[in-house]
Amino acid sequence: MTKSLLVVAALAVATPVVAQAPEQPAAAANAGQQARPARQGQGGGINRERSFPAIASGPWKGPRTADGQPLVAGFYSNTIGNHSNFTDPQGRQPGGNERAPLGPRSERAPSRVSDPADGEIPYLPAARALQQDFAKNFSDPVKPRYVEPLARCAPAGVPKSYMWHGFEIRQYKGEVLFWFDSGWRLIHLDGDKGGKSLPEAIKLWNGDSHGHWEGNTLVVNVTNNNGKALFGRQGDFMSENATVVERYIFQPDGKRFNYVATFTDPTVYARPWTATIPVRRFTAQDKPDGWHFDVHAANAPAKPLAYEHDERICAENNGGFGGGAVGVPGAGVLIAR
Repeated sequence: MTKSLLVVAALAVATPVVAQAPEQPAAAANAGQQARPARQGQGGGINRERSFPAIASGPWKGPRTADGQPLVAGFYSNTIGNHSNFTDPQGRQPGGNERAPLGPRSERAPSRVSDPADGEIPYLPAARALQQDFAKNFSDPVKPRYVEPLARCAPAGVPKSYMWHGFEIRQYKGEVLFWFDSGWRLIHLDGDKGGKSLPEAIKLWNGDSHGHWEGNTLVVNVTNNNGKALFGRQGDFMSENATVVERYIFQPDGKRFNYVATFTDPTVYARPWTATIPVRRFTAQDKPDGWHFDVHAANAPAKPLAYEHDERICAENNGGFGGGAVGVPGAGVLIAR
């Protein structure tokens, strides 16, 4: 096993308007599926749709910020499920029976892995063994490395942040800020000017992100990942050697975007692969639901209704995270490098 995979074994597994181009009928992964209404949560919780549209990159014709960015600030959430299962978003979490799958596999949302076509991450054999070992031990984590890092209040990382509760996009001069329940990411808009990443030795939970706009698409290069964050409760992962190219493709009516990211890591994957996560926007016309649109009304008397993002306080070992995070001695202690 390479040195990088040994690190992973000890750490990561332990641990309003846009383009001219029209919206395409459906993502290739959804071919043959009929659009189905989302399942509505009761008193909050996850609403899920079983298919979603592909969105074409193209020119931006909508409003812009003062520094010329497409104006996309607002509240968003993914539409197909949380991080329990990366390749079967509406299936079971490993070893768990907290929620029945949402119908037969052919009727559930496709894998978030949009390339390769089989919907599986193309792991090298040693890396696949690490992922499967985590999944097998998730529901009974007898060792600290089997406790999912997000349950220990670590940042969710790339790409899981887009699958865990709703989030907010804010825009500033030369920057795009993603504000999650589990931390934040700042995208520096200097990627088309050769924006320089951090020194190689500095590794971050959310990586170092430099990007630029191409019409309706925010293109981001992510380096300096620390390899500790997992993609979900199945233990899918990348190492600290990984690089990610993200494309945030915003829909013409401004109501959605698709997060399309290609992961390259020769120490973990047999070849580069691509994930697609569908995301929709929430506005003041939507009702806060405690999950996707997790906000409260701003204290602004005599002004139009506006919402603010709540700061979610993480409590180590809290029961809300479920699974192996509950009641494990030492589970709130992050393993040091």
